[in-house]
Amino acid sequence: RILLAAHWDTRPWADMENTEVILTLGKKQVKRGGINMAAGNKQIPPEDTLASLLLTLTALSGEFPTAQISRLPSTGAYQEKILKSLKGEKLLRTYYRDGLRALRLTTAAKKLLVDKWPDLFLPYLSGSTETNVLKSEVPRRLRLHRMAEVLVTMFNANVSVFPWEKPAVFSPTPLSAAPCIGRPAYYSSREVKGLGAQAVKIRGSRSTGLLLTDGTIFTIYNTGPFAMKWEYKAEMRLKAMLQTELCQRRLPGQYQNAVLSAIVFGQDMERMIPLMNDGGGQRDYFVLDGNYQHFYYLTSDHKGELILRLLCDAEQRAVLDDILSQDLSPCYPDWSVENDAMDGDSPVLFAYTCDMPRIKRFDTALELHGKTGTLFCFDFQVDALKQICGQRVKIESLDYEKVKALLFDGDF
Repeated sequence: RILLAAHWDTRPWADMENTEVILTLGKKQVKRGGINMAAGNKQIPPEDTLASLLLTLTALSGEFPTAQISRLPSTGAYQEKILKSLKGEKLLRTYYRDGLRALRLTTAAKKLLVDKWPDLFLPYLSGSTETNVLKSEVPRRLRLHRMAEVLVTMFNANVSVFPWEKPAVFSPTPLSAAPCIGRPAYYSSREVKGLGAQAVKIRGSRSTGLLLTDGTIFTIYNTGPFAMKWEYKAEMRLKAMLQTELCQRRLPGQYQNAVLSAIVFGQDMERMIPLMNDGGGQRDYFVLDGNYQHFYYLTSDHKGELILRLLCDAEQRAVLDDILSQDLSPCYPDWSVENDAMDGDSPVLFAYTCDMPRIKRFDTALELHGKTGTLFCFDFQVDALKQICGQRVKIESLDYEKVKALLFDGDF
């Protein structure tokens, strides 16, 4: 007998969260989209399922923080069910130490993945690689967790994250024919180290990886719940490497004149405040001293994912800007105060992407020239920006849920 629910969810990785499919063949039951619990031998779950996704993310991360499971596609109940199944099959295990709880692959899971897809998983699950030989020290584990968190954000924002679905840009020897980055692609710092000897120059950088879009290169950081401690010289060496290796040597056709920008993710909007206040007491001012013309702050949640999608999609960003420009005058491009539009004699800045240097320049210029201006941001950004900007800045908020529904129409 076959039992089917009324609605099929066709989204990738959804694991039929609204669908119940049970095939009864004698006394053997197999749940499609999940794990074959009745077959005696351990098996890798089918591709494009939540179970397969969770194993893959854990393999790429080395250690996957349990707090990130709730951010994956599907419902909480289904996530719990799949996790229980994977543990029951001895494919995943929980590792808890020093207050950090995470998932690690079992030896059996590593063997199954490598046996089935050696080209894909052997680089991550063999030898002394960081993702195979895991450490117990808190700083090392926190680094793995921050990288996994960014991986989830990129995946949810429809960015290519799996090494086998994007060009091998950082191979030791440049590809004979320079690839083209069409769909936005994220390369973790481990992948960037595939450069070989060149990677020694960026040792010590806090970057978790790079995001390549059609016209922009983003260096990615993740401060998590902590204050960011920059390694200034290492970050400058990383930027110089990008300019030579990517913009001039490997992908000059696409990135010769590319804008180099940066994104730092954080647990909440409160983490942005010290970054905007002269480096948060650090010995340098990496965010605001002009190293990157655009340096965005995004939260590591669905709200940050929406803004990341906008940063990757200039057309969608233009649609939102056009909506915000209604009833406003065109911008003054060479005016004394940076602006996106004018409200009479008052400058207006569209700051919903939290471009920190730009917001700082706007606030400082208003104070310097004795003017008032308006800053547009999302509702969840208001409190933090009020603490950052002076009295001359009026803040107008955008309803996050309405913008999401308007621009993505349920596809998010």
